[in-house]
Amino acid sequence: MVGAACSGSNGSAATLLCLDPGLRRLSRSRDAARGRRGSPKLPRQADRLEDYQINTDLSDDTGPYLQHISDRELPDDLALESNPSDHARASTIFLSKSQTDVRDKRKSNHINHVSPGPLSKKYSSCSTIFIDDSTVSQPNLKSTIKCVTLAIYYHIKNRDSDRSLDIFDEKKHPLSREQVPDDYSRTDPEHKLIYRFVRTLFSAAQLTAECAIVTLVYLERLLTYAEMDICPCNWKRIVLGAILLASKVWDDQAVWNVDYCQILKDITVEDMNEMERHFLELLQFNINVPASVYAKYYFDLRSLADDNNLSFPLEPLSNERAQKLEAISRLCEDKYKDLSRAAMRRSFSADNLVGIRKSNAVLS
Repeated sequence: MVGAACSGSNGSAATLLCLDPGLRRLSRSRDAARGRRGSPKLPRQADRLEDYQINTDLSDDTGPYLQHISDRELPDDLALESNPSDHARASTIFLSKSQTDVRDKRKSNHINHVSPGPLSKKYSSCSTIFIDDSTVSQPNLKSTIKCVTLAIYYHIKNRDSDRSLDIFDEKKHPLSREQVPDDYSRTDPEHKLIYRFVRTLFSAAQLTAECAIVTLVYLERLLTYAEMDICPCNWKRIVLGAILLASKVWDDQAVWNVDYCQILKDITVEDMNEMERHFLELLQFNINVPASVYAKYYFDLRSLADDNNLSFPLEPLSNERAQKLEAISRLCEDKYKDLSRAAMRRSFSADNLVGIRKSNAVLS
């Protein structure tokens, strides 16, 4: 009956009227997409984002609906260009911003024949083995904070513009009673200043190194989502908001907002609450950090440390630590053997034929 009522001279128009609102919206978005693809030019980034937004908008008559986080994810090819804090294959922003200075420094040293200086990196020998104290699961706190603050430094130094929001402006929302200098927005902070600020917060709140990496993830996600820059006038409040959110998401015993008011004596709880609320809204309440994204940021921070001669601490392998490593490796090996036996008992597929005794073939 519906098909008969819809058939007529108007064809597609009559069919469109018979569809429910969700299908009408999908059809309109496809027609719009066909119109844009008719142009011989390649689609721009804004057009692709518009296509994505049209296809994910909700109809007016569906009522209030909380969209799942997976429904807001962009296609892979678009995500690679816009959301490095969401997808592991997208390159981090801080590493790309630091490459300009690294190349210029290497070029200057080559032209001026500057010696790299004495080698400070330790190398293993037959008698001594040096092991890095930092791993992806247990990073070294001091070295990680140094790398994270160096990434923030390159963000500020090589920023594209000075786009900001009032909630993060230190002139309008000061963190201390000291008067903010008039030229505060024109002077870039040094790496040592950023490190002391972050180190003070982490020491007072007893935060972990993993929290520092998540802080950097949230910071870059904020810059991407809100289309803003971290600059001299807002870097302290942005970093404080990212640390506040990362500590609540990552640590089991999170630091309360009132505790930060005891660390920063002149800030109020109301100001902290308002900044946290704006931060979450700008993140679109996307506080998920996949393990692959976390690992990517960790290893990119290691690359940043190597490019800037920031060495992670190397400790000589002692007998006690060697025994621990041997016990851990033996435990992993036993687990692997148990899994292999279980797989062999279930079936003898082609993937589980390792270890089966082979008999000689008899040819007749």
